[in-house]
Amino acid sequence: MTESLLQPPLQTDAVIVGAGPVGLFAVFELGLNDIKCHLVDILDKPGGQCAELYPEKPIYDIPAVPICTGAELTERLLEQIKPFNPTFHFGQMAVSLVRQESGRWLLTTDMGTQIDAQLVIIAAGGGSFMPKRPPIKDIEAYEGVSVFYAVRKRDIFRDKRIVIAGGGDSALDWALNLQPLAQRVTLVHRRDDFRAAPDSVGKMRALVAEGQMDLKIGTFTAINGAEGQAHSITLVDDAKNASEILCDSILAFYGLTMKLGPVAEFGLQLHENLIPVNTQDFETGTPTIFAIGDINTYPGKMKLILSGFHEAALMAKKAFAYVHPDRRYRFQYTTSSSDLQGKLGVEKETT
Repeated sequence: MTESLLQPPLQTDAVIVGAGPVGLFAVFELGLNDIKCHLVDILDKPGGQCAELYPEKPIYDIPAVPICTGAELTERLLEQIKPFNPTFHFGQMAVSLVRQESGRWLLTTDMGTQIDAQLVIIAAGGGSFMPKRPPIKDIEAYEGVSVFYAVRKRDIFRDKRIVIAGGGDSALDWALNLQPLAQRVTLVHRRDDFRAAPDSVGKMRALVAEGQMDLKIGTFTAINGAEGQAHSITLVDDAKNASEILCDSILAFYGLTMKLGPVAEFGLQLHENLIPVNTQDFETGTPTIFAIGDINTYPGKMKLILSGFHEAALMAKKAFAYVHPDRRYRFQYTTSSSDLQGKLGVEKETT
């Protein structure tokens, strides 16, 4: 539902632009510091890129969690922040940010939602992202029916003849993951050379050698079908010979186009479409605006989820000073602080 501009702005301590893993964890760290949050995300659900592009793809580098999917990580983060009751505004893009006379910020979305906040935390990952479409005539007519750019539910591909187009990690990973599920998987790439992890390429070639999946080298030039349902694709090899590959579904992994979007118009200093921050508290050059996660840049930056979690923790300490200037910051451990445990709704263990 569109929120009318005639309604008074929503009031909160902090507005977080982006509800990916880092934005969600920021809710936790801010909540421990008695800072209330609203989150705005262009997607229709939390989780950011993890939930949108890799909901069932394994993640191996979350501390103390040997393996989890993007969807599982999102679910666990949502469970973790329940005590702080954040407000989400999904399916909305933050389009303007204005400093008010009070010194607070007024953020407006493309749906007309206005949020009045003391702090702004930009956790927008790489910004708004869109999959790159293959240069195929009328491909839009097949999208969402038989052409997909991400795997959100594996079961919709069960017993299907699947063409996977691309030569990077996403294409190889899903070729391997869907092969046991599908009737047949055919990997299509313009050359017999891949940008994916060597282990994945080796496993793919082993399956092809065993006759358990197909590899076709050539250029994907057309989709053949009707009313959105593909029945084959046309492939042209280096000798200009055309052939048809029968299929029910097409997964195209041609990469993503990352766009910073309206955040670029927020008046922040940018460096190669990233937001420079200091490494003490990840504040930008504009006081009370922070940037955490893949959207920021600083010397030695590593684009890892765990790095964003660290940034969120230090950001929250500085945020406390802005929101509660009359209170002294006390560093506490959740394992021993009855105050923090009370906020989390857990009882302190007694011996």
